[in-house]
Amino acid sequence: MISIGDVAPTFDLVDQHGRRVSAVSRAGRRVMLVFLPLAFSGVCGAELEQLDADRRLFDASRTEVLGVTVDSMFALRAWADAVGSSIRLLSDFWPHGAVAARYGAFDTETGRATRTSVAINEHGRVVEQFSTPVDRPRTAEMYRRALARFDVAS
Repeated sequence: MISIGDVAPTFDLVDQHGRRVSAVSRAGRRVMLVFLPLAFSGVCGAELEQLDADRRLFDASRTEVLGVTVDSMFALRAWADAVGSSIRLLSDFWPHGAVAARYGAFDTETGRATRTSVAINEHGRVVEQFSTPVDRPRTAEMYRRALARFDVAS
């Protein structure tokens, strides 16, 4: 498991449109990595819609939201289109869950990501992380508290 203050593990994934997204390409930016267990599942769908609805919250803190699932790029494109989401979704499909595992956000028994969020500052350091059980969504208040950590940690 990673800890607050750690250098965030690297990643290099493709989004739902086939564009590469890496830790290096996010350097100098605030990022909220949102690990989602599976596309098209009820709680994940509700969370994705809520992330879109809370867009101003993230924009106000200059934070890019990146959703990460173990689903394929093609499934992520269909899911984003189906719910009308503008959140960038990253495929941790192969090697299966490798990025989630590096962040301590992979459940080896189920083969899916856990419901974990990780806030990474402009310097590539973890400033906050939090999780909820797989059947319970994260809340806007949890994100507000995490986003407040950017200014404390800078």
